[in-house]
Amino acid sequence: MEARLPLRRLKGRGVSFAVPHRFESTDRAAFDDGWSTLAEQAQADDGHAPPATQVTWEDARSALTENDSPDIGFRYGLNPYRGCEHGCVYCYARPSHSYLGLSPGLDFETRLIAKRGLAACLARELQRPGYQPDGLALGTVTDAYQPIERELRLTREVLQVLHDAGHPLAIVTKGSGVERDIDLLAPMAAQGLVAVYLTITTLDPALARALEPRAAAPHRRLRTLRTLAEAGIPVGVSVSPQIPFLNEDMEQVLAAAHEAGARRAFYQVLRLPWELSPLFRQWLQQHCPDRAERVMARIQDMRGGRDYRADFAQRMKGQGIWADLLRQRFTKACDRLGYERTRAPVRTDRFRPAALAGQGELF
Repeated sequence: MEARLPLRRLKGRGVSFAVPHRFESTDRAAFDDGWSTLAEQAQADDGHAPPATQVTWEDARSALTENDSPDIGFRYGLNPYRGCEHGCVYCYARPSHSYLGLSPGLDFETRLIAKRGLAACLARELQRPGYQPDGLALGTVTDAYQPIERELRLTREVLQVLHDAGHPLAIVTKGSGVERDIDLLAPMAAQGLVAVYLTITTLDPALARALEPRAAAPHRRLRTLRTLAEAGIPVGVSVSPQIPFLNEDMEQVLAAAHEAGARRAFYQVLRLPWELSPLFRQWLQQHCPDRAERVMARIQDMRGGRDYRADFAQRMKGQGIWADLLRQRFTKACDRLGYERTRAPVRTDRFRPAALAGQGELF
């Protein structure tokens, strides 16, 4: 009979174990030897402190990644960090840690990589002959305003480069730390160069704490929306991901965000690629075992009977009756509140790479 090591919730962490990544050559499983050692180990672990965050530096070799996926509305991505301390259990970027030989589970939120020299690298790339400015999203596989940014300030440095060059930018974040950079974002907004989107998954603080343990609280994100809007910065809201039978307050989130100043909105349904599927299933068993089977059944209804399908036609919104119901709810709420359902346009004619000629002196 298969034995599973009992897992406890780790305070301040999204998941409770280091799921093996898909490139490992060995796979280990718990085994009950008949002496109750699994239960004893779980009891002993209860007295241990949650794992601390570790940050490792790597020298940045490039700053911009280029995207040509037809279902993504930006050409360039920029990520100051690898991994994310917010610990969102549903994060589709978790499997990217496998390429580092690290677990998409606990390692993704506790073993972070910071990119040394990223701003100088970005300045060089923007000054290359033939470079054409286009939509750039800051923080596509990490949150650029996760807690370590308060100390390391890598996001601040790259934002300064984009500000000086007049390069267009979109930011999606759950971090209230974006308020720190209003002095750069407001002048960019005045030139039509920037839009900021706050992801608000739910207004329920208990659910948010379980889903996104180190992200800003929902009411704090609403305050950030208001602060940015009052500074003249175009703001929107992402009500993502939509998870059946969990965050069912989409309309309330949209209403609260609109009242705070958001004028654009978008959503995606839960995606469970690679190792994220067993991670999320384990989280369901820990936090809401009474609904776990129903949640997964509805997810599979939207994914053609699987936990995940990666084809561009439906990976963001899903398919089938449940996906259609979500789409109708979102559309009706946006129409009633007066939201635009497209991303804010940004200008590219303000781009002046020559302004970066002396940028190296800043770093």
